[in-house]
Amino acid sequence: MSGVCCLLEVAGTEYLAPVDADSCRELFSSQAVARLATIGPGGPHLVPIVFAIDGDTIVTAIDQKPKRTHRLQRVVNIEGDARVVALVDHYDENWDRLWWVRADGAASILRSGREYTAAIDLLVSRYQQYQAARPDGPVIAISVARWSGWQAAPSQ
Repeated sequence: MSGVCCLLEVAGTEYLAPVDADSCRELFSSQAVARLATIGPGGPHLVPIVFAIDGDTIVTAIDQKPKRTHRLQRVVNIEGDARVVALVDHYDENWDRLWWVRADGAASILRSGREYTAAIDLLVSRYQQYQAARPDGPVIAISVARWSGWQAAPSQ
């Protein structure tokens, strides 16, 4: 996987090393919030999301937080163009610890059924807030086709 980096420590020395998809998923999963980018007739649309991962599938739901409608722009955009990108990153004042992971894929909208219920269950198990108020809106399921990322090399 070219262009994907991570730090590898060998005998107390840190090196830049290639990262596989499993490492990208692990870093991605370590964060509580991601950014979801969709594309619509008006151009790109970017929103923060909470999410859960099952293999190469990222799920997020339209929940009860105040919204004008469950038919949000991200849902409309995905219905018109399934291509999406989800991004997580880690910021640190020590820039040697910066990293990001990107998941490129195709999204689908789930409104009911076994996959929908499994996605909601994953989200409930990850976020305590959802245990009291299970999401009841559509689920966005992203089938990740490509994991990529970057991590800063430590200064010597």
